[in-house]
Amino acid sequence: MENKRLLSIDIFRGLTVILMTIVNNPGDWGHIYAPLEHAEWHGYTLTDLVFPSFLFIVGISTVLSKPTEDQLLKSCKRALRIFLLGLSLSFFSKIKVGDYTLVARLLAMALATVAFLGDYPLRRQFWVAVGAFGLLIGLCFSGLTDFEHVRIPGVLQRIAVVYLLVSLLHAYTSLRVQVGVFLASLIGYWALMHFVEVPGIGAANLEVNKNLAAWLDNYLLEGHLWATSKTWDPEGILSTLPAVATGLAGLFAGRYLQGSPKASVLAAAGAIALAAGTIWGWYFPINKALWTSSYVFVAAGWDLLLLAVLQATVHSAIFADRYWKPVLIFGMNPMLVFFFSGIIPRVLGMIKIGDEGLTSWIYSQGIEPLFADKMNASLAGALIYVLIWAAILFFFDARKRYYKV
Repeated sequence: MENKRLLSIDIFRGLTVILMTIVNNPGDWGHIYAPLEHAEWHGYTLTDLVFPSFLFIVGISTVLSKPTEDQLLKSCKRALRIFLLGLSLSFFSKIKVGDYTLVARLLAMALATVAFLGDYPLRRQFWVAVGAFGLLIGLCFSGLTDFEHVRIPGVLQRIAVVYLLVSLLHAYTSLRVQVGVFLASLIGYWALMHFVEVPGIGAANLEVNKNLAAWLDNYLLEGHLWATSKTWDPEGILSTLPAVATGLAGLFAGRYLQGSPKASVLAAAGAIALAAGTIWGWYFPINKALWTSSYVFVAAGWDLLLLAVLQATVHSAIFADRYWKPVLIFGMNPMLVFFFSGIIPRVLGMIKIGDEGLTSWIYSQGIEPLFADKMNASLAGALIYVLIWAAILFFFDARKRYYKV
């Protein structure tokens, strides 16, 4: 039963990583099928379910992982290392050393890989992470021109914060407290966004750039936010509150999986969550950028339904290895894909052929001409990138090399 549970989670994680890879690496950003784009504001698409699935899996994995005597140290170390991997990606494009910029950036990322993905004694990992955190945050606020606009929030950074809080709640509080935090975070966030006036703006609202979450992001992290908006961040400060609830939803699912789980119960819970989120969405719109409370329920609903399908169909390691192997390899090495998928396109973009980066040149010369429809060409570019990663991951899997923070 334990093996079945873990295999289901690895497959779940693998499917999420694959979808993330497709979404983040289209051949042409100007031609993307609608389900592979984020909703413009309210509402959601398939793409908007990727990030909460990671947090949901974080909650499940927290329960299923074996506790240790150094649990507090281990949780803090892991959260710091995840956060620093994300922050390292933000620093990548800010490193400038004249003609040696590409070399300097590659060396910096190699150092980050060793420091934050390397396997060495736990306490040393912790103190290296503490030192690196102090250094990078210090550079962000040092006044140095190159680093004055480094983005501090981010996807990995939010995963780190949610993991830390959920793991500590799991280790040191009761189920009653965890449920209380879950409900308080969702209801409290709804109340803040609906009733608290926005300084300098006026009445509470959910408009782009004018809501309370946007104001708080800009007030505390001005200059260090999402480059697209510059004044607010989709992984901002206030919206991390309901994101913790997404992690806790996974925690509750993980607790259920510890017993004798039934796929029918998971499916029923998923349907109820989906219905609850949809109904709440009439009053507090489903919105990924704001991570609204209704969005938490809807995303958790879909995750539970997928988990139910996997629990019902994945019967053994032999079955998983035979039918799910290409997905499993993504689920067993997610951080490798996540981190280097952020680096590789940036590096290839710096290698120029004429006026084009290498990635764009390969796409425009080798992939796009094969398709009459630019949307299909763009999707093909993303799928080819997934296949390249699959080859890399099969190589590591054959050598039993799995990288964890």
